[in-house]
Amino acid sequence: MGLKTDEEHVPFKGLEVQTNVTGWGPTETLSDQFKGTPYQPFSKNDRLGKISDWTAAASQDRKSNNKYTSQFGSAGQYSYYHDEDESTFHLVDTTRVQKPPYQRGRFGRNQRGRGGFNQSQQFDKTKQRDRKGQIKRRQQGMRNHRNQSMKSRDASVAVKPDWTTIEEMDFSRLSKLSLPSIKNGEDVLCAGSLEYYDKLYDRVNVKNEKSLQSIDRIFHTVTTTDDPIIRKLSKTVGTVYATDSILATIMCCTRSNYSWDIVIEKIGNKLFFDKRDNTEFDLLTVNETSLEPPQEDGGGSINSPRNLGLEATFVNHNFSQQVLKSTEPRHKFDEVNPFITEDENTDVASVGYRYKKWDLGNDVVLVCRCEHDAVMQGPNGEIQYLTIKALNEWDSKIANGVEWRQKLDTQRGAVLANELRNNSCKLAKWTVQALLVGSDQIKFGYVSRASVRDSNKHVILGTQQYKPNEFATQINLNMDNAWGIVRCIVDICMKQKDGKYLIMKDPNKPMIRLYDIPDDTFDSEDGEDEDDEEEPVNDVFQK
Repeated sequence: MGLKTDEEHVPFKGLEVQTNVTGWGPTETLSDQFKGTPYQPFSKNDRLGKISDWTAAASQDRKSNNKYTSQFGSAGQYSYYHDEDESTFHLVDTTRVQKPPYQRGRFGRNQRGRGGFNQSQQFDKTKQRDRKGQIKRRQQGMRNHRNQSMKSRDASVAVKPDWTTIEEMDFSRLSKLSLPSIKNGEDVLCAGSLEYYDKLYDRVNVKNEKSLQSIDRIFHTVTTTDDPIIRKLSKTVGTVYATDSILATIMCCTRSNYSWDIVIEKIGNKLFFDKRDNTEFDLLTVNETSLEPPQEDGGGSINSPRNLGLEATFVNHNFSQQVLKSTEPRHKFDEVNPFITEDENTDVASVGYRYKKWDLGNDVVLVCRCEHDAVMQGPNGEIQYLTIKALNEWDSKIANGVEWRQKLDTQRGAVLANELRNNSCKLAKWTVQALLVGSDQIKFGYVSRASVRDSNKHVILGTQQYKPNEFATQINLNMDNAWGIVRCIVDICMKQKDGKYLIMKDPNKPMIRLYDIPDDTFDSEDGEDEDDEEEPVNDVFQK
């Protein structure tokens, strides 16, 4: 192999080494090939013993942790940053999930290692499992019993085979009806007398409670066709006739759960809405709209629905009369109470009747008898008419309510909200009655049992008042919808032939049904013994 000549030698160019005379690191003037290259500053005191140390993270020697750490900090410009989203990347958490104390077992603290359960642990777990199974079966049985009892709720009247169903109206359809622009009713006639409200009862509270007294006064609950004034007005005024309690029941039917019924009699172009005799129509309901309403237990308990209704009606009547000034002169209307007889003059409750009429359009004029409970003097000395009602507490534990004695003075809003949830239908009907009659204020009394096991003794824990319009807004009561329901039922009945009809709330479904019933249905057996001189009903109601 021969040597190459000088002409064949590869040219060699020496490297240009830049020396920083004034210090460490590159010079201020860099060549083009090194421009933009990252540079980590370092100090002369930094140790350069290792280029890279892959075992540093696993080192347990705390003394040498900072041995090769630069005083300028970590090399952040050499760190790796992943800017793009990688869907295949998952962070796996390998830490053990710590169980809460109640799931660790009774003997968890005494165990060591990861051994299996001993016999006592196994027995204890089996026992707990059996106990949980018993609780679940018991709860399921209670739910089934509750559902069965709710499904077996009886209708207010037994439907007979000869009754014909004309219409079924479910609540979802009724709640969408609306009849706007119905003005306040016009007074046709006023009768009765009212006592003044005693403002001392506004100061009653839980710490200064008052016993509820039993006041022996007569309360008239006369139905529409038995009212002599309505009999007289039917010849000249109106086409539809009812009382405020009947009208409020129809207007608030979409909130009701219990069964009720109203008899409708069509004579010519007139409709008369009546309640049946000797029924529980005027009994107040208790916790009707609660998630767990009172149930019949078959043992005559004081907390059965009927006994609670009797108690609530008793409390409401006595409270509305106890808070009045019975010794002062009454505020009297132009006409006397039409239901007072000579022997009842001193024992009749304070009540004022307003016979009012509303124009519902299409020649439908409604005449209704409405009631005030009392009057009081306003801030400027004017007369204000009142509607007085009582809310009663029977057993907060069974009713899933709040303790009135603990919450009434400090959280009255919570107490009222609970009542609105459990007694939505009853409060709505009271509000409708106050709006129909035109009361200036509606006063609520909070009455509780002196003992939860005694339904005969009660105490007054406080009072509260609202303007009916404001309270209607608070409980989401829409009067346009209420008038729409009335007009819908009136229109259906007006299309029928003359006769007797019955509208009834289904005991288990959210709907009402209209039945065509025979004319002699619900007639008393003593009707034949009545005085022959009495004017026939059909003749009385004709013009």
